[in-house]
Amino acid sequence: MELLIARNPDGESTLPYLILVPVSGGLVFRAKDTWPRTSAIYCHPVPRSEWPLEPDLVERVPLRACERRGAAIDVVADRSRENRSQLVFTKARGRDMVFWQAPRTRKQARPSVSVPSARASGLVDLQILVDAHERYPYKFDSQQASAVRRALSCGDYAVADDDRIVAAVERKSLSDLISSLTSGRLRYALGELAALPRAAVVVEDRYSQIFAQKIVRPATVADGIAELQVRWPTVAIVFCENRKLAEEWTYRFLAAALTFSRDDAAIAARLDANTADE
Repeated sequence: MELLIARNPDGESTLPYLILVPVSGGLVFRAKDTWPRTSAIYCHPVPRSEWPLEPDLVERVPLRACERRGAAIDVVADRSRENRSQLVFTKARGRDMVFWQAPRTRKQARPSVSVPSARASGLVDLQILVDAHERYPYKFDSQQASAVRRALSCGDYAVADDDRIVAAVERKSLSDLISSLTSGRLRYALGELAALPRAAVVVEDRYSQIFAQKIVRPATVADGIAELQVRWPTVAIVFCENRKLAEEWTYRFLAAALTFSRDDAAIAARLDANTADE
């Protein structure tokens, strides 16, 4: 897998390079430079057909990884220095733009968002689905969100995009975590959560309290949690000290997941439209 960089055959263009990124069948961008260092590089997406049949290659960069995640493409070069970068789809001055940036880039673009306020991910009103069987649910009174009761197939709280559940959170007190862990119920819960695009388990206590409880050997609980996290790495297990902080974390996690889902769909549509232009 390689990132290809070639000279732009259009001599009148202000972007002298073309880059061919090996995702989604090959994405082509006009670019200002060959790699982001201390400044982000502006890139302009163009149809795949703009890549020359016989490109004047400047560099072939072997890659360890190249994957689109929402409104950003993570690019990891197979070399020891200047190896990490991102192509970020964002908005600037009211226009859709793409910037190629690296960890040393002084001013970092944020994927597809404006600077948020205190609202989670900048959402004005987030609708959170609350499982109808949740006995003492979070009310999200302190957050800019509305709670709607609904039967959920997994998790206690969720968000939907076009009626499709895109993220869910399972709430646990420490005693409930330990009980469901030792009985085996938590394994099945994580197996269901892992089928969703985004999911997490939030615990209303500190991790250190595992080692203070006396019902089950602390090492057994700690080992069980570690084993579950390894088996289902896409389902985060987060300790939030108390119920209030767990509620706040749940609100922000679900807002971020919904925003990511919408951004991902929007960027996929833009890329599809760019491909159709060929």
